[in-house]
Amino acid sequence: MGKVVLVTGAARQLGGRFVRRIQRDPEVARVIAVDAVAPPHRLGSAEFIRTDIRQSSIARVLAEQAVDTVVHLAVTGGGAGAGGTGSAVKETNVIGTMQLLGACQKSPTVRRLVVKSSTSVYGGASRDPAVFTETTQPKSLPAGGFAKDAVEVESYVRGFARRRPDVAVCVLRFANILGPYADSALAEYFSMPVMPTVLGYDPRLQFVHEDDVLDVLRLAAGEPGRGTLNSGTFNIAGDGVLLLSQCARRLGRPTVPLLLPAVTWVGSALRAVGVTDFSPEQIRLLTHGRVVETSQMREVLGFKPMYTTVETFADFARSRGKGLLPPEQAGQVVDRVAAALKVDSSNVGVAGAEEGAQR
Repeated sequence: MGKVVLVTGAARQLGGRFVRRIQRDPEVARVIAVDAVAPPHRLGSAEFIRTDIRQSSIARVLAEQAVDTVVHLAVTGGGAGAGGTGSAVKETNVIGTMQLLGACQKSPTVRRLVVKSSTSVYGGASRDPAVFTETTQPKSLPAGGFAKDAVEVESYVRGFARRRPDVAVCVLRFANILGPYADSALAEYFSMPVMPTVLGYDPRLQFVHEDDVLDVLRLAAGEPGRGTLNSGTFNIAGDGVLLLSQCARRLGRPTVPLLLPAVTWVGSALRAVGVTDFSPEQIRLLTHGRVVETSQMREVLGFKPMYTTVETFADFARSRGKGLLPPEQAGQVVDRVAAALKVDSSNVGVAGAEEGAQR
């Protein structure tokens, strides 16, 4: 008999795509998709059960369907398609995970658990290391938002793993997910006609393509291949990094550098009018950036992304259309300004040297 896979968060775009993807796995006999709301997209041959994972009814679903593999994708931030208010999203992330883990703990059939997490658990501060590994402890824990939710979710998952050592547990810490169908807060930010940035900062960013997300989730939900291990915690990101300024140039969107207090105020205003979820957590990312080490992903998990960070962003940029400035023109303007500043600084240096010689 094949696997019976339960997927949470099926109404989200990513959850729906994974439900359709995992059905093609020859090892899978049935797919059970659950969410508190009806999905706006098709789920193929999967059986959809409308249930809120914050309620105890999720335990009944696991028992009645004899589920052996749980893929928990209902751990999300804000942004388009998040569904409900911010408090409801947080409750789903934290309370929902607690209820789901409690149900898994009682279920005698569950043998594998895959949890979607985020590299935001490392936080974002000026004292942080240049590159995070899976064992890096953040200098300061996230104070709120999705990052704090992810930290709490992972702590509950570690507790579950101790109580049920017979269950293979895999936690995937994804970098910022982008692609043609991305519906995250960062995707909304990159879609703004003018992008506010923090004056004096040009953070390094990493991305993972949504197609790679589906592939690594399928890998984690299956049996490990020869010489690999799909239990544990893994950073998932495409190779390479991009500066925020490079992202803006590739999108053809002008930036407005603002002092940090002004960016915070703008973020609050944008959230108030529902334009985008420009949260304090996102402001920290756009200030200090975040880069993670992915050697464990390759050497232990045995996964190699198809897309690099640059290729991921290029695919996302094509889906968003042209910005106010063509990328070539934006690049030329930046290059001219940089060249002018370089000439001015060299002239100042020469003038200073001549003045010193005269003295």
